[in-house]
Amino acid sequence: MTTAVIFWTSLILLVYAYAGYPALIGAWALLRPRPNVRRAILPTVTIVIVAHNEAERIGARIENLRSLDYPKESLEILIVSDGSTDGTAVRARAGAQAGMRVIAFAARRGKPAVLNEIVPRSRGDIVVLADARQRFDPGAVRALVAHFADPEAGAVSGDLILTDDGRGTAVGQGVGAYRRYESFVRHCESRVGSTVGATGAIYAIRRTLFPPLPEDTILDDVLIPMLIARRGYRVLFEPAARAFDRAPATAREEFGRKARTLAGNFQLLFREKWLLNPLGNPLWLQTVSHKGLRLLGPALLLAAFASNVFLIGRPGYLLALLAQVTFYASAFLGGLLRGRGRVLPLFSLPYTFCLVNGAALAGAFRFLASRQRVTWDKASA
Repeated sequence: MTTAVIFWTSLILLVYAYAGYPALIGAWALLRPRPNVRRAILPTVTIVIVAHNEAERIGARIENLRSLDYPKESLEILIVSDGSTDGTAVRARAGAQAGMRVIAFAARRGKPAVLNEIVPRSRGDIVVLADARQRFDPGAVRALVAHFADPEAGAVSGDLILTDDGRGTAVGQGVGAYRRYESFVRHCESRVGSTVGATGAIYAIRRTLFPPLPEDTILDDVLIPMLIARRGYRVLFEPAARAFDRAPATAREEFGRKARTLAGNFQLLFREKWLLNPLGNPLWLQTVSHKGLRLLGPALLLAAFASNVFLIGRPGYLLALLAQVTFYASAFLGGLLRGRGRVLPLFSLPYTFCLVNGAALAGAFRFLASRQRVTWDKASA
């Protein structure tokens, strides 16, 4: 393979992964959307919150769940303490009211093991999976369950909205823009059929479709929806079902989150080999385009830059190299300015792009070295 072929192949795959595929799925959604039945229905719903050492947050989370606009007689809320040592279960019981149950496990086992035990025992026809950290919009559950009026709907993902805490860092700005970009792609995927995975902070499934999970699964919010889609059901995205969280304050915080997520994607693609089989995965194009190629991002970026250096003497390639250097210089400046209030998108977006791809590289090393645990230590508030 010649150096020029390496350069152009890497560049084309990068452009397709980050711009071409969103454009393709956006045009598909606009021109050939698949009908989706939505109707105001009120099935029984169970909300499951798995928490570890969330004593400081659990009271506010319970208050948030109390404020949901959904009939209390049709709503079950399960607060599950997974081996907490800070009094999470005690505080949860102090705030619990009718329709809420607190379940405490003495030993920490990880979210997949807890879900395997709790979800089949829940009483709701629809199970909403969420975390202790985020907050739901009052109408979030109604927005989710409306899609289940369609018998083809097996899972529905809500949307995570990142709020500015006033610091306006480059990390927060860039990640917020990246989340909006991701939401656009998922919305378009949903309109043409199904989206790949769900938002871990807020997604719902039919209880009867819950698949037992390997206990070391890192990303339940991708594996569960994909297994449901494999059975012929749709995985939909509902932007009106909103959960709120603050934007990450530091690069280290966001890097840790993304590295864990991307290590989980590596785990899924290596373990669930049917995901990469066009005959076995009904969402093969979306999986490869949305998940697979982005995991190759660091390798493609390195190949594009290194091959460009060797091609510098040929016409046009000097300009291409200067464009790459300018992009990385903008990312570097975005890093330097990250803690100094609002930063121009010219710097914050390249910085976030490089941060995400750095996290993909770290995720690959974590997966290959078996260093990514299924349990997750919460970020600071």
